[in-house]
Amino acid sequence: MTRKWIARGGWTLLALFMIAFVALASWEPFFAERPGAPPPAQTYRADITRDEYGVPHIHGATDPDVAFGVAYAHAQDDFATLQDVVAMTRGRYGAIAGQSGAAVDFAYHFLGARRTAQSHYAQLPADVRAMLDGYASGLNRYAAQHANEIKLSRLFPVNGQDIAAGFALRQPFFFGLDRVLGPLAKEEPLLPEHGPPLNGKPLPNLARGGGDQLVPSAPMPLPMGETAENSGSNAFAVTSSRAGDGVTRLISNSHQPYRGGVAWYELVIDSDSGWHFAGATFPGSPYPFMGHNDNLGWTNTVNRADLIDVYALELDPGGTRFRMDGQWHRLESQRVWLPVRFGPLVLPIPRTVWRASGIGPVMKTARGTFAVRYAGIDSIGSVEQYYRITQAKSFAEWRKAMALQGVPATNFIYADKAGTIAYWYNALIPQRRAGPDWRSPVPLTMRADVWNSYVPWEALPHRINPASGFLFNSNNTPLLAAGPGSEIDPASVPAIWGVETDMTNRARRAVKLLSEAGPITRDRLLRIKFDTGYERAGYVAAMLDGIAGLKLGDNPQLAKAQTLLSQWDMTADGKGRADALAVMVLEQAMKNSYGLRAAPDPKTELVKAVDHLIRYFGRIDPPLGDVVRIRQGGVNLPNDGGGDTLRASTTWDVGKDGRLAVNHGDSFVMVMEWGRDGQVRSESIQPFGQAATRPASPHYADQAALFVAHRFKPVHFNRADAAAHAVSRIVVGN
Repeated sequence: MTRKWIARGGWTLLALFMIAFVALASWEPFFAERPGAPPPAQTYRADITRDEYGVPHIHGATDPDVAFGVAYAHAQDDFATLQDVVAMTRGRYGAIAGQSGAAVDFAYHFLGARRTAQSHYAQLPADVRAMLDGYASGLNRYAAQHANEIKLSRLFPVNGQDIAAGFALRQPFFFGLDRVLGPLAKEEPLLPEHGPPLNGKPLPNLARGGGDQLVPSAPMPLPMGETAENSGSNAFAVTSSRAGDGVTRLISNSHQPYRGGVAWYELVIDSDSGWHFAGATFPGSPYPFMGHNDNLGWTNTVNRADLIDVYALELDPGGTRFRMDGQWHRLESQRVWLPVRFGPLVLPIPRTVWRASGIGPVMKTARGTFAVRYAGIDSIGSVEQYYRITQAKSFAEWRKAMALQGVPATNFIYADKAGTIAYWYNALIPQRRAGPDWRSPVPLTMRADVWNSYVPWEALPHRINPASGFLFNSNNTPLLAAGPGSEIDPASVPAIWGVETDMTNRARRAVKLLSEAGPITRDRLLRIKFDTGYERAGYVAAMLDGIAGLKLGDNPQLAKAQTLLSQWDMTADGKGRADALAVMVLEQAMKNSYGLRAAPDPKTELVKAVDHLIRYFGRIDPPLGDVVRIRQGGVNLPNDGGGDTLRASTTWDVGKDGRLAVNHGDSFVMVMEWGRDGQVRSESIQPFGQAATRPASPHYADQAALFVAHRFKPVHFNRADAAAHAVSRIVVGN
């Protein structure tokens, strides 16, 4: 009898286990957020012509037709990443990526991305909403035809509001919101955006952590953009008179991850309404974020104005109200469930998100409660602004679109066929009250400290057609955008704006090379863009001097490396014996410098680099190209450059063979030119190819050989040119 009951009990437990297993394996799609209905019924038709490198030229009668084609073409090449982005806009990425995805989902709820999109979507102009719905419909069409590729059930259909929610989620991470949320959630001090506190006060050593949060340490593993530790981009514009050949040139050299949600995707769009643009976009966007049309072009680099403020709140004993202006105000709260995949199971993890109305999201920690307010909060204006600047036909129209101030941050470097070049320190800089130290948490005692407006766009630092004949930015201070002699007056940039004043190694090299006498010809400009040199200044000098001063007599191997570095020619061109050692030694110092962290210990970095090279290469002086590689599928090629050189190999994955496969740095590069005839000509290159997640495609890595050789391929901008070089053509519709 006892055995029978034990057996029955065992079967009961097994049944309960199976029920629990099935529930945890299947609950998420049924309880997941599924906002809104599919886009309104509409007929779309797009012609997708691909050239010899698989770059799509997307033509349609209307802009929504083109947006439909953009989504479909991108899905052909990288539907996996597009699904990740869609999952992020629904708070479901944890069901795909596990704990790192859950961090994104928490950010989605914490920032109120869906709430922002719902609140403002109807206020977008009708043509913008129609274009977003066209893009969503293109994704839906591809998903319906390729159901076997879908990662999560009930992820489709999507609508235009989903696309707008993606903008609301991702845009604050391009200007470093992760550098604030991470330290707030852990026992770490807040990092200033740049330089000392505005009022000379020390940064508080706030201990973070505890509470009801799921936010990892900075930088957060969000596939949103450049982080504090690996950020970087270059941009150059040269006037026709300085070029020496009558050609106005613009080089776009954004540094982005090679894979994931902010990897560049090249395309050409062309509608019968006149929307014609060549450039690159991110997954989840219906249009290019930089590039050119017939008349003008622009590119971006990340800037680092102080666009984020933290307020310390005084709570009542119950923790549900905060005190301001002598009165208690209730905190809004929302219980959310984060799906977190563990193998075949998706666990529901509860979290509470808090918000102070009219201020921003709130984080409760062991040391206090803090509200966060950031540029572009509660706005999806960037959706319209990017669309309008791709439509601009003149500098005046471009400036009008830029003055919408929808894009919260990033420098813009501009050029056009009229010969105009311009630099604008674009940023939604808060109009703050003087007095508090805005780089530290500000005790919130009165609503007057909660800013609600921004510095006008025309008042931001900018230069138009400088006497130097060139403009550049390499994530450095805007004051030197046009080189020595054409500086922006520091007095025009109030300290309370928190605009950066530092120089990267890339900036030091660029200003030195651009400022040399003589025409900046095409060949000279490209040599500058692909320069692999270091200046012995800043963190580079500190690191090399620190190593030179070490006493290493008791360690012959380290002493040999010390001597080798003392003989280094300060370039990472792959020709010197010390190149690989130097690039590895400087990597962490570069990250810390850009991320405003304390410099690493020189000996520690030397030991790490030497140990790695000896272990995997048996020597401390292997050729740089043997160590730093471009790898994709069966392609495995040597690369040059370092973490902070104009030819950037910023970060890498360490392979089983010890080689460093670059995963971030020089990514999509575009050269744009307007000659005396006013016609635009352009070339481009990227590290791998169009089909980023399609190993079977011939375009999985077909640009890699050109990329490592510093060569470009043509951009087939006009419809006739695209047809002449077409290798495939399809017409898609719904």
